[in-house]
Amino acid sequence: MFLTITTTGTPERPATDLGFLLHKHPGRAQAFSTSHGRAHVLYPEAGADRCTAALLLEVDTVALVRRGKGKGRGGAPDAALAQYVNDRPYAASSLLAVALGNVFSSAMRGVCAARPELPGRARPLRIEVPALPARGGPVLVHRLFEPLGWRVTAEPVALDTEFPEWGDSRYVRLVLDSETVTLAQALRHLYVLLPVLDDAKHYWVSSDEVDKLLRAGEGWLPEHPEQKLITSRYLSRRWSLTRQALERLELVRLAEADDSEVEEIDNAVAAESETEEKPTPLAVRRRDAIVAALQESGAARVLDLGCGQGQLLQALLKEVRFTEIVGVDVSVRALTIAARRLKLDRMGERQAARVELRQGSLVYTDKRLGGYDAAVLSEVIEHLDLPRLPALEYAVFGAARPRTVVVTTPNVEYNVRWESLPAGHVRHGDHRFEWTRQEFRAWAGAVAERHGYGVRFEAVGPEDPEVGPPTQMAVFTAATTTTAKEAKAA
Repeated sequence: MFLTITTTGTPERPATDLGFLLHKHPGRAQAFSTSHGRAHVLYPEAGADRCTAALLLEVDTVALVRRGKGKGRGGAPDAALAQYVNDRPYAASSLLAVALGNVFSSAMRGVCAARPELPGRARPLRIEVPALPARGGPVLVHRLFEPLGWRVTAEPVALDTEFPEWGDSRYVRLVLDSETVTLAQALRHLYVLLPVLDDAKHYWVSSDEVDKLLRAGEGWLPEHPEQKLITSRYLSRRWSLTRQALERLELVRLAEADDSEVEEIDNAVAAESETEEKPTPLAVRRRDAIVAALQESGAARVLDLGCGQGQLLQALLKEVRFTEIVGVDVSVRALTIAARRLKLDRMGERQAARVELRQGSLVYTDKRLGGYDAAVLSEVIEHLDLPRLPALEYAVFGAARPRTVVVTTPNVEYNVRWESLPAGHVRHGDHRFEWTRQEFRAWAGAVAERHGYGVRFEAVGPEDPEVGPPTQMAVFTAATTTTAKEAKAA
């Protein structure tokens, strides 16, 4: 899968400025990992008068099939052989569009800190895509690109040059030329229109695709004569998302025509009158407290140990700072429910790359859990028999040894404040114990001392002056860089 971007220049405005705009040095080749293969950026030519940048995407077709759980392009089931014999490695598609967004993200946003004057300037551009699927043929290619200021060449590719009577394939060789389009605009045009012409995406389209479309289409899509076709195809013909996108695009168009902000146009409904706020559920407060503790720790790679049905995972995914999130639970049923809650089968590829679900027991050491920044045990320890707690303690604090460990558990003293809870009963039928604040602090302090951690305690939920908060939280921070092997020897 291949694409080139060429520009020409003068001694005053050399063509090698393309390197600044793309944030990729013309003097060396670079490679980038993507979720479906490896992208290479290189410069076949780089002179003051002419400079060409090439993006080559090597698609791992086997990984793509496995990741898609047997689904074909656009999510449709294919025959087994068609999963491996297809045009994915060669023809430009949503795979190439995603690679463009990943590799040239700063260029697409029009950001260039080293030369801030460059992104806003239009310069001669020539973009070539040797093989582009075009459902609608060359005519549709012209209809999509010409209104954006491009001179378009879309040459049909014959099915077989040895048999011209077979006619043309659905592929074209695309060449775009312009002197009026900026590089950022060009990349955004390609990001949207490559999958539109292919009329398929290699991942499930969810609501976040509407935001992607509006960001990439800013400044050109609201006025494009083929707006409806572009929107429908980009969103895989999902009518609810298409309607939502078209409504938002119409607001943008009206705001631009009126020289005002979208918020000023979309004000027909008055803000809701203030009403008495309902108390925030304890589960929500607990998740908020855990997320805040993880943010404060600076963690990026997080384990949710005993993730259950995925409520905390869902909250962690909303925070972009958490780049890798792993949920672990012994229950296959819980993991199945978590996958449904997170909508893993419909998740966009960038989100899906951040999250993983694993089956595992927390009372056994697991090499896969080593090397993470933080681990969370939220309402987990009270589900274990007390004699098994030392095994969990070693598996987490001794073997996995993340830099930060967050533990929450019920405060049994607060149970008297639950009107619906009979005296002497624990909060959940599967709780093997519930600790007082003193008992929890004693356990946490001993764990921290044995494994070289510091520990602090926080209240979660409304704190009663007599019985404390409903949930107690301990935040452990590694005091040394002792490895799991050294801790075992000690």
